[in-house]
Amino acid sequence: MLKKKSIPKVSLISNSEKETQACAQRLAGQLKRGDIVFLKGDLGAGKTTFVKGLAQAFKLSPKKVSSPTFVIMNYYKGKLPIYHFDLYRLEKPAEIDTLDFDEYFYGEGISLIEWPERLGMHAPKQYYLVEFQHKSEHQRKICISYPLKPQLKSSH
Repeated sequence: MLKKKSIPKVSLISNSEKETQACAQRLAGQLKRGDIVFLKGDLGAGKTTFVKGLAQAFKLSPKKVSSPTFVIMNYYKGKLPIYHFDLYRLEKPAEIDTLDFDEYFYGEGISLIEWPERLGMHAPKQYYLVEFQHKSEHQRKICISYPLKPQLKSSH
């Protein structure tokens, strides 16, 4: 039987792009090969800015990071490979079948996915969730939920 546990969550207010990137750099210290990070929020909420901070933590210039809206995925080669997906333009989850996500999701790098709700049934079972909410022109609320693997309850 599965034992349910609450998912640890961290919330903070970012007052600038620099603070958003610093938040991402702190999360980067928790990430390892094969980890998946969902980035949820409206257009302009700070998702790509967050990716720039993660990239910097993995020894990549944030200037090399751009939104992959029109190409679906950008690959960044740093200390660990980063696969940055933007699924905004996908209209149907069936379109995902042509993209070979498993090769990236469970590979040697870290997968960052903007608009993850478009994955449908292709969504992995374990991931970090980073949610962005506009508070004002320069202020964002960022909530990070850390994944837990289901714990098996002992029958003893």
